[in-house]
Amino acid sequence: MRFRAAVLRSYDARFSVEEVTLKAGPADGELLVRIAGCGLCRTDLAVRRSAGRSPLPAVLGHEGAGTVVGTGGPDTGTRVGDHVVLSFDSCGQCRSCLRASPAYCDSFAALNLFGGREEHAARFTDAAGGALAPRWFGQSSFAEYAVVPARNAVVVDPALPVELLGPLGCGFLTGAGAVLNTFAAGPGDTVAVFGAGAVGLAAVMAATAAGAVSVAVDRHPGRLALAERFGATPLHATTAALPDHVQRLTDGGAQYALDTTGSVPLINAALRSLRPTGHLALAARLHTALPLEVGTLDRGRRISHLCEGDAVPGLLIPRLTRLWRAGLFPFDQLIRTYPLADIDEAERDCEAGRVVKPVLLPGESGG
Repeated sequence: MRFRAAVLRSYDARFSVEEVTLKAGPADGELLVRIAGCGLCRTDLAVRRSAGRSPLPAVLGHEGAGTVVGTGGPDTGTRVGDHVVLSFDSCGQCRSCLRASPAYCDSFAALNLFGGREEHAARFTDAAGGALAPRWFGQSSFAEYAVVPARNAVVVDPALPVELLGPLGCGFLTGAGAVLNTFAAGPGDTVAVFGAGAVGLAAVMAATAAGAVSVAVDRHPGRLALAERFGATPLHATTAALPDHVQRLTDGGAQYALDTTGSVPLINAALRSLRPTGHLALAARLHTALPLEVGTLDRGRRISHLCEGDAVPGLLIPRLTRLWRAGLFPFDQLIRTYPLADIDEAERDCEAGRVVKPVLLPGESGG
């Protein structure tokens, strides 16, 4: 079958919306999904800075959602017509997967970041027959259709606005999962969130839904205003003696902190904002050494890196949709939609901070 997709052909090129060819339908354990909407995540854009490790040309996109139009084999757990949210790929067989920690799958990097499963590599090409990378994050969902492992797909209520649900598979999953899974925050707990982008604001919403008190730190007044709307006390990142302010607002220090910025100064500020035994989780991948200031890990404080919100998508995504229906996780307020043809505009708006979460709609025309 042939359909439109946004292809990235080189690390410094614009996306090219063009016809691609899928030479074979879903194999055993796979689904063919018509994509209703796909979030654009900074992890997609980071491919440009991957130093050649992520293979190109490729169809990126890993926050897809849509309708199942084909199934491979009898054991996919889905039916044609089901609405699904797509999340990250995992092998399902390694020790981490068997312990319900698929984000720490032994094959995570190979399956998600470096081209996907090789067994079906030759079936995905451009219109001229040129090979495309097999699959990005198990999806390659900057496209009208995607073939995905059934393990990636979470069935959701068809009454939900499926075109907006894709970011629940990664960005919003990560922020909310940090609060609900990693920290298991509850009423009366205190959470400091450093960086009020899509991940950070999802963490703020989850903290409010859990009854926790939160503080949000960012440089953009618009992002801080959103954080305040969702229940956090806003603090500008350049505030003098920032850790002291966070400690005063959290009655002696936050029990939990989430950094989404990867900024060394803010990571150190986050550690200094913690109370004794406090826990800082890093959501961003670090690209430099992380020198810690003297004393930041004293008195039982600790630091860890989290991936995908420590989530089992099949459990957390339905929880988040239930919270949304109850008015407690209004993620749709962070979304701006774009036709697939306007993917370059969506990327520019994302990089400039003009939009928190762009969502591409392959079914809409634009340009």
